Amino acid sequence: MNQLFEFIGRDPDVIYIVLTGGLLLSVTLAAMFVKFEAESPARRLKRRISTLGGRYHGLPSVSSMPTVSVKRHKQDSSFASLDKLLKRAVPRPALLRERLAKTGFRLSIGEYALINVLIGTLTALASFYFFRYGIAVAMLKGLAVGVGLPHMAVSYLIKRRLAKFTHHFPEAIELIVRGLKSGLPVMESLKTVATEIPKPVGPEFAEISNSVRLGRTMEESMWLAAKRIDTPEFKFFVISLSVQKETGGNLAETLENLADILRRRRQMKLKIKALSSEARASAYIIGALPFIMFGIIYLMNASYVMELFNDPRGHFMLGAGFVSLGLGIGIMAKMVRFEI
Repeated sequence: MNQLFEFIGRDPDVIYIVLTGGLLLSVTLAAMFVKFEAESPARRLKRRISTLGGRYHGLPSVSSMPTVSVKRHKQDSSFASLDKLLKRAVPRPALLRERLAKTGFRLSIGEYALINVLIGTLTALASFYFFRYGIAVAMLKGLAVGVGLPHMAVSYLIKRRLAKFTHHFPEAIELIVRGLKSGLPVMESLKTVATEIPKPVGPEFAEISNSVRLGRTMEESMWLAAKRIDTPEFKFFVISLSVQKETGGNLAETLENLADILRRRRQMKLKIKALSSEARASAYIIGALPFIMFGIIYLMNASYVMELFNDPRGHFMLGAGFVSLGLGIGIMAKMVRFEI
């Protein structure tokens, strides 16, 4: 590490590149934060209240106000030229758009592409200047990391959001059951879920309610939501509503049984997680052991360890070690993962 800092201080070009990369990263993160903060539910609610309240305080008449389109915009970037380029360059933009929507963040394909380019550029520069790789190898590493790391992050966000949805979903079904038993129609019960159940269940049911209000049928709105919530639990719920509408019967009793089944599924998953905790702890220890030993040996004899980074044979050994370590962790993770 000391050698790395001495190398950075010795070469002014490296300082310029590091500062430029840090500035680009800071600007990108700040822009994303401002976007997400500006699109927060509290700000949208405040803006809507001010708009409704301003109708009675001397606003122009409806005929003089600009026409507002109700068509859904499918722009992937705020720049028209970049939007056309993305539609041509991205092989399956609809699938990528669905993946980004599943994360729960309002992230466009243009912003996602900007993150890819930024991460890939920083990785390529670090590989070329710090680790002394060739230009071709550094560019390949930048391409792999720039594409793979955001993809893994999106997958993690989707998995985390679906896990939270599954955790709160039985409570939503029980709330619908109580509403049906008290005499409320199905849509009113769905609106109650949208206001009473926390994220991500509440916003999804609010989206279903808004879709029905715009003219779609309840079944169409439910199946559209099932594309964003790709879980067996929610599909069971949609199928139950569809079958009940066609055949009739006691919907409250059907949903109550479904809520009980979902709770039992969750209990079984927690039981399996507890029984496989020993194997998972062993995987964590074995996976972390090479990095711990690397740190200990580096503190004892840094020059001995740095040969792995300075010698091409060390690069090959590092690559083989990471591949074998990844295969071992993947096999152990597969062994302790069960589908219910």
